[in-house]
Amino acid sequence: MTALRSPGWTVRPSFVPHGATNDVTLVADDRALTQLTGVPDVAWQTPWEELTQMHLVRLRRGMALFATVAGVRYCWRTNNLSDYEAWREIVTARGGVVARRPRRVGALVVVIVVLLASFAGGIAAFFTSSSGPSGELTAARAVNLRLDDLPLGWSVTAQSYLSAIFTAPGKVVHSSSVTVTTAAPSSQWGQISSVFQSCLGVSGASDRMFGAAGQAPDYQLTSSIFRSDSFGGIDLASATQYYRTTTMVRRDVAEMSQPRFGPCMAAVNKALILTAVNRKVPKVAPGTAWHPITFVHGFARGGVVQLSVPGISTPVHLVVVEVASGHFEVELGALVVQWPQSEKFIASTVNTLLGRETSATATPA
Repeated sequence: MTALRSPGWTVRPSFVPHGATNDVTLVADDRALTQLTGVPDVAWQTPWEELTQMHLVRLRRGMALFATVAGVRYCWRTNNLSDYEAWREIVTARGGVVARRPRRVGALVVVIVVLLASFAGGIAAFFTSSSGPSGELTAARAVNLRLDDLPLGWSVTAQSYLSAIFTAPGKVVHSSSVTVTTAAPSSQWGQISSVFQSCLGVSGASDRMFGAAGQAPDYQLTSSIFRSDSFGGIDLASATQYYRTTTMVRRDVAEMSQPRFGPCMAAVNKALILTAVNRKVPKVAPGTAWHPITFVHGFARGGVVQLSVPGISTPVHLVVVEVASGHFEVELGALVVQWPQSEKFIASTVNTLLGRETSATATPA
């Protein structure tokens, strides 16, 4: 290939202690990725086979390139998009992931952390923001599950397998910071997306949940993860998405109304958890559909699937429910030992969320 010389990058962390991190030029050729910094130029050349877990993200202003070298996770970032197509071809050819934002922003962030390993201030910083219209954020916060919604004996936990599905509690995902593309089918995110799409019988191009047809919400907020010893042990969390128009929500509901949606959503979330555990996308059978009884006008569909995870001696049930009304969509997730004994309790929680969606103050469509 013709060498690509791409100036104007920053890098974190530096390649050497106290080394330059600004005014970086990246040079990509057939053999290696070379980084040039300083005056005169100091070069670090890394053969492609030594770069692993490559990921390219297109941002609203610029792009970010991630790669692991000798166990260290590096992030290069630039505000210039002129070389984006060239970098996209390079990363794809090297087996990396090229991502714009799928509709399930929370899942994408989790999967990136799972696949690329944790790194302080890394990709989450590009997907999160504390700014935005206060009315939308206030409304979204008001919908999410809270500790005072639950009976006595519940508490907040930081350690749960639900963290493989939901982003960090309290983070505001401002999804306008990235644009949408489809992951390579051979990538792990592509395989996870395929679990849902093959189950539901939709193409990646037409899928609104994990595919290219998805519309990103204006904001997404995740609750804390709550735990109780009830029902043999249960963890519970929710993520609320606020959409600019009610039409966007109705279009998602059209896909969520398909009979196999609940079983397929349960299956793909099981795949997310097991990928986090085993670093490999498993083959997952569809779960069982669950339609919680609701007393408020709105949409609620779910699915249940059983799984076994390290540290828990008995199989647990993963319950995933999508709740939608007006400008809002909420995903409720539960890991519980005893099912269907917990069915009425989880249905009651669904009604709490649905009631808040229908009464929350929202911007007119």
